[in-house]
Order: sequence, then structure tokens, then C-alpha cells
Amino acid sequence: MKRVVLLGSTGSIGTSTLKVAEDLPERVRLVGLAAGGNAELLIQQALRHRPSAVCIHDASKAPMVRAALPPEIRVLTGPEGLLELATLPEADIVLIAIVGTGGLQPALAAIREKKDIAVASKEILVMAGEMVMGEAARQGVRVLAVDSEHSAIFQCLDGKPPESVRNLWLTASGGPFRRTPKEEFPQITVEKALKHPSWVMGRKITIDSATLFNKGLEMIEARWLFSIGMDRVQVVVHPQSIVHSMVEFVDGSILAQMSTPDMCLPIQYALTYPDRAASARVQTNFAKIGSLTFEEPDLDRFPALRLARLAGERGGTLPAVLNAANEIAVDAFCGGQLSFVDITRLVAETMERHAHVPHPSFDEILAADAWARVDARKFVEHHGAP
Repeated sequence: MKRVVLLGSTGSIGTSTLKVAEDLPERVRLVGLAAGGNAELLIQQALRHRPSAVCIHDASKAPMVRAALPPEIRVLTGPEGLLELATLPEADIVLIAIVGTGGLQPALAAIREKKDIAVASKEILVMAGEMVMGEAARQGVRVLAVDSEHSAIFQCLDGKPPESVRNLWLTASGGPFRRTPKEEFPQITVEKALKHPSWVMGRKITIDSATLFNKGLEMIEARWLFSIGMDRVQVVVHPQSIVHSMVEFVDGSILAQMSTPDMCLPIQYALTYPDRAASARVQTNFAKIGSLTFEEPDLDRFPALRLARLAGERGGTLPAVLNAANEIAVDAFCGGQLSFVDITRLVAETMERHAHVPHPSFDEILAADAWARVDARKFVEHHGAP
């Protein structure tokens, strides 16, 4: 039995995690749930799973949550509540599925309490991969991947050392604009960008998949998760999304992890590791799929991959700047203030203006994140639509 704290229970990863808990009631018990502002869904989840405590980030909704839940379920609020939830004494593992930077401090707090963490929030390792992985090594705890790509690599590596690896191959669906000519990119609408061909995800990650920033962030994550230089982290476009990623070993052998796309599978593996639990949820029929194809990513049409590689190679505060600027750009695009092509332009210009810090402290990472958001908003003000 794994006792799990789930931060971000009402988002797409969170709701999939609850499905896994319901599939495996004898293997997974949810002891803590945290949500941003969706109090109604948090209440439903808490009544069903009866955790020790819940946290609603929006403190104004706490009275409603308290009134709806039995007194034995504690109701916490805000960032302090997240930290308390992440360090619950009874928890074995903390799954962090909070979009944005809010998961970083809870992740570090959980690690320092010697709890394993499962990471679905890319920002944690993009912003502070060196710090998080270093702290996990010092405390002797695991950092487990929830992204399907990183879970695939973890399964293929199966404990092999970094020096046995020639390349890690992250697969990308190519998003909805894989075949769209570059000259049509300025006319791409939010509605079109939100139509992902393979996965059903939240708004931010879906837009990131359309620009391939999502894959760029995953490259930086992989660099830290698996102690591999950025020069050995590669991307290949695989439209069917059946091969979730591959490991190419130094002898030329390549191992791939494959299945029909379903986020419940990597979530379940992270929560039951090192065991595999039986589940009928994911079924893969290769004869029905028919064929698997692979293509080189087009860096001219999707410069996000080049920007991410640069940030990952330089390290320090630059990945935090990349991440923060991209968040502002995506919000501005969804709000009609920027065009689709302006997303990568904004990020590139913000990175160029940044005063890089090579080995930052926690405060320097947060300062770089804050600086990038201010600088990116200035770009929106100067270049955005009226």
C-alpha cells in the first residue's frame, strides 16, 4: 500500500491519479488532496477518498469546503497548507501535478522529510533540476517521473548507469501543426492550437505541445532526471504517440516503451514502483494501429526546441527564464494579445536580455522567474494586439 499526497487533484493529471487509486484500492491510498480553486470537485474527491487533509489554495473557498466535509478531514489553505500537506507524516510519496511554479517549494519540503516525489509539474525540474536532484540524493529518496516520456525512459533504463547511454530519444506527436506551412503560423487561432491530435490535457500544456515548448521543457527535465548531458537528449516526431520514448545504448541497441496513449499508465507505474500492478485500463492492438512512423523535428518552424536546448546547456537561471517567459506568452496568446509566432519570439528576446546566474540559490531562481515575468509582460505591452 502506497499512501499518497496528491497536489493538483482537480487537473487532468490529478483526475487520472484518482482513477488509478480507484482501480487499485489495495495498492494506493490518497491521504492528502490539494486543489487551486475548484472547491466543488475537491469536495467530491474528498468525500469519495476520505483523505486525512485537503488544501484549497483559494482561502475564500475554505469555509465552503469545511462545511461540506466531515470534521476528521482537516482543511488547509494557501501555500502554507500545501507545505503542510507535502510533509504529512503518514505519506509515503507526494505526487506534484500543480501547473506553474507553485510545486517547487512543496517538492523540496517533501524531499527534506525523506518522502519520495512523483513529478508531473515540469517547472520543478526545469527551474531547479540541479537543486531538486541534489537534495533527493542527499536525502536518499526517489524522484519518479509521471510524464509518459520520462516514465518510458525510466522503464527502459531499468537502473542502467548514464555512461551506458548514447542518447535518450523523447518522442513528440508533432502537435496539430506538424504539417502546417510556416507562412500560415501567424493566422493560427487559440481554438486550433487547443486541438491536440493524441492527448486530452490542460490548456497550458496543450498550447505548449502545439509550439513544441512542451518537448523542450521535457528535454531539460530528462537532463536532470537521468544525469545526462543535453547533447545526448534528442527529439523525434512520432505522430501515433504509441512509442512514448526510447533509450539508445552505447552498443547501438535501442529499447522503447510502447502503449496506447493513456496517462493512467505512467501515473500507476510511479505510484506502484518498483512493482507492476495488474490493470485492464490500457489495451494496445498493434494490428489495428497498423504502422508507426518517425520524422525529424523542423527547428525552423518550431524554434522552441532550439531555445530549450540552449537553456538546458547553459543551465543556471536560464531554464527558469525560459519557463516563466513561456507561461506569460501562452497566457497572452490565449487572451488574444499575441500571435502564435510571438510566443517563441517573446521567449527568445527575454532569454537574450537575462543576466545569467550559473549556479543559483533558491532565492536567485525565484528572482530570475519574477524578472522574466515582468520582462515578458513588457514585451506583450509593446508588441501585443491593441
